[in-house]
Amino acid sequence: MIISVGTDVVSIPRFEGVLQRTEKFKDRVFTAQELLLSSGNPRSTTSLAGIFAAKEAIAKALGAPPGLNWHHCEISHAASGKPEVNIKDSILEVANSLGISKWHLSISHDAELAIAFVVAEGNQ
Repeated sequence: MIISVGTDVVSIPRFEGVLQRTEKFKDRVFTAQELLLSSGNPRSTTSLAGIFAAKEAIAKALGAPPGLNWHHCEISHAASGKPEVNIKDSILEVANSLGISKWHLSISHDAELAIAFVVAEGNQ
């Protein structure tokens, strides 16, 4: 059963400006694993914008309650490239309270935009 959905759109040039102006933004928002590709190379700004959109979409699906920690939601990718949601601590607590047991995530990039859409599913 679908419990909630969330979506977010990020302007990639604006996001790049935030990364350049705010030195600690990357460390505050992204986990070490999110910053790197599986090859160990740094992830592109476009890819990071998509991950940021995914985290924002997840927060919206949860109702954006106060106290969520960016690092308690990690976006990873299966070998196929499919994005996956991994949650713990503050975000897991809210998801559990809403009955969310499964996430479906789609991330896309086109021109100067990154978009993420998430569906939160539960057994209610």
